[in-house]
Amino acid sequence: MTTRPTLLGYVRADALSCAEELAAATNSLAAFASAEGFALGTVYTERDAAESAAFHALLDEVKRSDVRAVVVPTLQHLGTAGAPVGMQRDLEFHQAHVWAVDAR
Repeated sequence: MTTRPTLLGYVRADALSCAEELAAATNSLAAFASAEGFALGTVYTERDAAESAAFHALLDEVKRSDVRAVVVPTLQHLGTAGAPVGMQRDLEFHQAHVWAVDAR
């Protein structure tokens, strides 16, 4: 049996309008992981974008583990217009490839 590589997820709750959208976004990450041959690991959910605690926890896991892939529902989950580039760059600096479900 071959072990599937782990894919981490990141979702910003404030980018969604309700709990149902949050659940749907998380489900879309799981579907993406399965379709692309990954096992979905932790999905980090940002509750307070101003603090970015979930993003920093995600970045810490990427730094300390062998996980090299992260998926988001859309690149806007990595920040507001213009900011996704910085957050994506931080992840890629630590050799984590970033995918967006909507870009598939």
